Amino acid sequence: MKIAGEFQVDAPQDRVWSKVRDPELMVQCIPGCESIEQIDPMAYRAKVSVKVGPISARFNLVVTVLSEDAPHSVISRTSGEEGTRASVVSSENVLRLEPTANGGTKVIYEADVSMTGRLGKFGLGIFRKKADQLAEVFVETFRQKLEVAA
Repeated sequence: MKIAGEFQVDAPQDRVWSKVRDPELMVQCIPGCESIEQIDPMAYRAKVSVKVGPISARFNLVVTVLSEDAPHSVISRTSGEEGTRASVVSSENVLRLEPTANGGTKVIYEADVSMTGRLGKFGLGIFRKKADQLAEVFVETFRQKLEVAA
């Protein structure tokens, strides 16, 4: 499933870039995120809970930065599973930052997500709707954290 979108933040590109790589901020912005720890300069471990329809799942995820061009883009891979391997998720992610004319930043994101197991049995429409809802919550929280502190 492809997920893509863009939004603007009223903060300079360098500041947005530093916050994108800040686990303490990301744990506050990602819906259902319980913890994020940096395990090396290019990898993070996270625990994220999500509810899709009647099913709740808690994922142990590893996010690996494959390449980055600071402060413009980062390519990463996310993979993980529920503790019982009831569901497995993986995604290839691209995040791009572009300065805006008013001194802010346009954030462009794309992810190619695959899910197997009990959550993989849900239809694409349900997943897309849930992904869109989670993205909206992330965008609003991220924007508020950066713009209030700016």
